[in-house]
Amino acid sequence: MTKIQVTVKTNAKNSQLFRNSDGSYMARIQSPPVDGKANKELIKLIGKEFGVAASKVTIKSGQGSRRKLIEIDLLKSN
Repeated sequence: MTKIQVTVKTNAKNSQLFRNSDGSYMARIQSPPVDGKANKELIKLIGKEFGVAASKVTIKSGQGSRRKLIEIDLLKSN
């Protein structure tokens, strides 16, 4: 399991994920922070960037916050 810190900005023109110099990440998400839409899009974006299924990405803390702790299961199953 890999854990990353992500700061999220919603209502962006395009969805993108950037790595900051301190090792944390900045995500710009197109979806608004309503009914969990931004969190769902964030999970899909992180899964795509790390090459894993969205089901392998979990928001461990910060569901309703801009700052989130994300856990990614990078282990490959046989």
